[in-house]
Amino acid sequence: MSITEHELEIKLESVEDPDIGEDIVSLGLVNDVTIDDETARISLAFNAPYAPSELELGNRIRDVIEDAGLEADLRAHVGEEHGFDDEVLPRVRNVIAVSSGKGGVGKTTVAANLAAGLEKRGAMVGLLDADIHGPNVPRILPVESEPGVTPNEEIVPPRSDGVRVISMGLMMEEEDDPAILRGPMVNKFMLKFLEGVEWGRLDYLIVDLPPGTGDATLNLLQSMPVTGSVVVTTPQEMALDDTRKGIQMFNKHDTPVLGVVENMSSFICPSCGDQHGLFGTDGAETIVENYDVPLLGKIPIHPDFGADGSEGALVKDDDSEVQEYVEEVVGEIADRIGETNRRTVADNVEHEPANKLPTETKD
Repeated sequence: MSITEHELEIKLESVEDPDIGEDIVSLGLVNDVTIDDETARISLAFNAPYAPSELELGNRIRDVIEDAGLEADLRAHVGEEHGFDDEVLPRVRNVIAVSSGKGGVGKTTVAANLAAGLEKRGAMVGLLDADIHGPNVPRILPVESEPGVTPNEEIVPPRSDGVRVISMGLMMEEEDDPAILRGPMVNKFMLKFLEGVEWGRLDYLIVDLPPGTGDATLNLLQSMPVTGSVVVTTPQEMALDDTRKGIQMFNKHDTPVLGVVENMSSFICPSCGDQHGLFGTDGAETIVENYDVPLLGKIPIHPDFGADGSEGALVKDDDSEVQEYVEEVVGEIADRIGETNRRTVADNVEHEPANKLPTETKD
């Protein structure tokens, strides 16, 4: 006996979003259900490609469809009807701002490894080095060519493996040349990087923000649609003080804080394997408790993770001792992006009548 589309939608109510705690139909995450020739085509309001939690949700939806005797064809689409309407970066699904309250905590290393880690999972990723005065991204992710220019005078970002990279460091004639720029010129360059770059279609654009809470960071937050921010700190009290200021800045600008990454959390002894808290312990936990933000992970001190300033993206090295820590952080950030987007859809559903949408084409 064949099942109807309405009956299948009722069955999908058994799939609960693990982060929000309600079923995907009530949350408005099911855009459309169509059954054609024993194939169920489901359009879902998912917007965090390769996030572990959304991949698991997809598997559970497939189980429901297969139990109903149908083949599953899942597609993802969110847009203006869900509150996702962007004119600045229309072909970019998610913008992740990586910040720190102060310099020297490994913010750029985390941003570069996040970009490489998401690309490794299969996502289309860009990395914007917005730290104009200290553009270190090309050191960690060496590019394969120089930036190009389209006939419309848009910058074509070169790639580091699959990651598209734009950095002030790529615009300098000499690697050691300083970027001596006053505020208006910094803003001019950043506007060009936002509006004058042919990024193509991206699942994630990682933005390595300048350290601190200055004009450059504030202007960026006001100029681009930030899905969420990641704050990088070390366990030292001075870094933690500045991290608190950064979180408050994001809160004042209504930018979701995805969580905190504690870098240099410990030193792993290469001889005995014991971990030692050289800069203190449990520093990030205090921030997590006080500001109700997730701890995305802790990364120990290790030469593979920027301790010696060497080139190369750690997450590409499967033999590294610290790789598992970075992989955990990448997965947690992707999951928080997914949760943030799904909550946006759910909030939009609460304020507007639910409407059925046509099934979108597969990406």
